[in-house]
Amino acid sequence: MTFYDGIYPFYPLQRSPFIFDISLLVVILVFSVLAVSFLFILPGIRGKSRLFWMFRIIISLFIGVVLVALNFTGDWAEASVKANATYKSFSNAVVSAEVGLHVGLYGINITLKGEPVSQINETIDYNEIFRWSSSVDEQYSDALERGLPNPILYIAEKFTRNSACGLIYQYRYSGRFASANLWTAFCCWLVANVLFSMPVILYAGYMMIATAAFIFFSMASFSTIFSVTSCDFSIGAESLRTDYSHSFWIALATGLLCAVIGLVVVLLDCLFPARIREVFSVGVDNEDDECHTGEGYLNSGFLEGVIYDNNTQTGNSSMSQQITTLTRL
Repeated sequence: MTFYDGIYPFYPLQRSPFIFDISLLVVILVFSVLAVSFLFILPGIRGKSRLFWMFRIIISLFIGVVLVALNFTGDWAEASVKANATYKSFSNAVVSAEVGLHVGLYGINITLKGEPVSQINETIDYNEIFRWSSSVDEQYSDALERGLPNPILYIAEKFTRNSACGLIYQYRYSGRFASANLWTAFCCWLVANVLFSMPVILYAGYMMIATAAFIFFSMASFSTIFSVTSCDFSIGAESLRTDYSHSFWIALATGLLCAVIGLVVVLLDCLFPARIREVFSVGVDNEDDECHTGEGYLNSGFLEGVIYDNNTQTGNSSMSQQITTLTRL
């Protein structure tokens, strides 16, 4: 039902599409500032170790930012399809659009982008977030009140508690366990960086292996969403099927990187312990720190007085011993 010129009277005006997650932006900015700050220190490092320190800083910060950012990304699993679908309720208008489902650890993003974007006197470009932190049923009710397009409402309804699919339970708990493992991996990464600055390089390698292990645990936790009974998402004549996406493969690459670093550090520490401590600039005595005793001048008068006092005390003690012996006799 339209009012005039294709305008729907009972729905609010079109909202701007979701552009970028603020939490993810804050994470990137914080680690960018840290990277720039550490790079400013590099000119003060002498010799060939400057290149090693630069490589070490970049790799370490890359692992850290990935571990934090993966908690806020929305593309661990994705699905998209191009179809002709009914646009909104109480209307026979059909639009040609690309419908997408993006699954993250915190919730899901449902996108709808028209092809072309401008159709039936509207700009069709939606990106709606449904978070696990609050009730999906309430968010779905709010979406109904706002009059979101039918494809978005159809997919969102599959994640409500009353849906026969029951996706909400598996997706929510899988995301929470995966996020918890990622934060644990981040803590292991922090401990590893502290240990790399101490003469316990072997344990730093162990912590990097632990970091990799918790990353793999998070991936295994998220993969359980595919163990639930398949629920069909039919959009027009097409269907949506989710599959692993960018964040999942980035997590895999980061986990393998941490595992390789940890294994290499442990192996080198067992084979060349002194050499690897020298490379990391820990547990090595520098020549500048050693104390050397140079030439000096002694007061001969003071020494003669000390020698005389010692001789006097020795003589007195010997005399007292002789007197004691004669007394006993």
